[in-house]
Amino acid sequence: MNLVVITGMSGSGKSQVIDAMEDIGFYCVDNVPAFLLPTFVNLLMESQNKHDQIAIVTDIRGGEMYDDLVSAVSTLRDEFNSFDFLYLEAEDKVLERRFKETRRKHPLIESAGGVLPEAIRRERQMVGKLRDIADYVVDTSDLSATELRERVKTIFLDNKKDGMSILCMSYGAKHGGLSYADLIFDVKCLPNPFYVPELKDKTGLDKEVRDYVLSTDEAKELRKKLFDMVDFLIPLYIKEGKSQLIIAFGCTGGQHRSVTFALEMQQHLIQNGYNAGINHRDIKK
Repeated sequence: MNLVVITGMSGSGKSQVIDAMEDIGFYCVDNVPAFLLPTFVNLLMESQNKHDQIAIVTDIRGGEMYDDLVSAVSTLRDEFNSFDFLYLEAEDKVLERRFKETRRKHPLIESAGGVLPEAIRRERQMVGKLRDIADYVVDTSDLSATELRERVKTIFLDNKKDGMSILCMSYGAKHGGLSYADLIFDVKCLPNPFYVPELKDKTGLDKEVRDYVLSTDEAKELRKKLFDMVDFLIPLYIKEGKSQLIIAFGCTGGQHRSVTFALEMQQHLIQNGYNAGINHRDIKK
């Protein structure tokens, strides 16, 4: 099991990190008291729905129990071969600005007499020793949310392509559009197999239909250009922190041309190492 424990200063970006971890396949749990960490992890391992990758956030919201995290980390290191400890921090002025912008309440604000800089100072004093035992320390002062997600993927994802989930879809325009797709390509410009008697009742799942759709030089050139465009765009989406992408192909009925191109794109993406699924919305209509 791959276990990651995340901690650090309040306002340093733990919520963005846990979202990024979830996107790359981790089972994520927020705000676990430090003294419960070893027990909680063991329960997860013994459950019937066992998870291979787990990310757990523990922070100052646990109050005095936060002091137990050092001993909890030692226990986890003894019990688990694959265990990483990530510590997030940011400059005091940055943390002050973030709390003011979001109007969130700092966990120690009351004990600090309502003075935010004092609350941050006290928290840093409490959690400073955890920074020294962390495997990874990330200062988020100058990082946007997107840049922070990218940093997390760089640390915990061997292949960045694994962090992008792609769905190739086909649809028929006469049954309505696909407003939620990220990329939409209309392939009605190609000859329609519907008007070929022996192909009319078949779909793009049949080889005869795919061969017909891709038989012209124009169709082959269109496929090449679409592959080139998507190959160029996907790394940009990944760099920007996008974790899901829907690529849709539309024709008239959603049974022949769009199905063919959705399948071709899925196979192309899989061959290039991406996690690509397929959905034919209107193939049975």
